[in-house]
Amino acid sequence: MSIRKMFFMLMVIFCTACSSDLFISHSGNIPDAERISQVHNGQTKEQVLDILGSPSLVTGLNGNHWVYMSSTVKRVAFMRPKEMDRNILAITFKENKVSKIETRTLADGNDISIDGDVTQAAERDDGFFRKYFGGVGAYNPLGGSSSSLPSQGM
Repeated sequence: MSIRKMFFMLMVIFCTACSSDLFISHSGNIPDAERISQVHNGQTKEQVLDILGSPSLVTGLNGNHWVYMSSTVKRVAFMRPKEMDRNILAITFKENKVSKIETRTLADGNDISIDGDVTQAAERDDGFFRKYFGGVGAYNPLGGSSSSLPSQGM
């Protein structure tokens, strides 16, 4: 065995022996299975809020996607953290009523389905000058609008 390999092995043994700190952290708060089973299609946001409590994350333009999640991560010294457990409950609302309920675990991995909904943006037809020079003169370091500056009388 070469000197380099032996030195490398001794360094690995030394580093792992000196730092055997183990940390297990839990984040998130997913409701228990009994409460999740009480949620059905057609219930309102208020009813779901009463049953499950506040979601971990609210997404979508109108807050129509609620996500409840929890995760357990194991960290050993300087090694890369390893996720031990993950639970996700996603509830989608349509017209303020539950339309879809999905659950995911760590075993599902990164399986994300693409949603076909299209977000409509408000369109404005700005001309060339407004598009490129519309903000010129809008900044006023003294505060207020530029038309509210006091006039200097002489």
